[in-house]
Amino acid sequence: MNDTTLSPHRTLYRATPGPLHTILLAGSLPLFLGGLLSDIAYFTTYQSQWSNFAAWLLAAGLLFSGLAGLFAVVNLLRAQRKTGPALVYLLLLLATWVLGLINSFEHAKDAWAVMPSGLVLSIIVTLLCTAAVWTGLTHQQSEVVQ
Repeated sequence: MNDTTLSPHRTLYRATPGPLHTILLAGSLPLFLGGLLSDIAYFTTYQSQWSNFAAWLLAAGLLFSGLAGLFAVVNLLRAQRKTGPALVYLLLLLATWVLGLINSFEHAKDAWAVMPSGLVLSIIVTLLCTAAVWTGLTHQQSEVVQ
């Protein structure tokens, strides 16, 4: 059966995120990774400016991942089936954002009070963001229903 015999067909969800969604999603990973690297630099050098860098990078990562999460919610609401990769992607983004927010609150503390919990949270958030980016960009496939 070829594609011409499937009429009418409906897409359950987008095959890939749109351009703006992709930029926001892919842009959040280097921001969270930069926050993690800044935390590592702070942990090894004791220079408090690295903690400030990490806090700003986390704030930008939260902005990007939050906006990508809004796109994911819209895509899930437009889908006929609310399960599968689209739901997993949204849950990963939500977990990334919530733990990133907790990490930002942790980075609001003074200087060395951020360590080691800020470093551990940065590792977890970066891993969650990596999983969300991977899921969002590779595992969403269009499904066609007759």
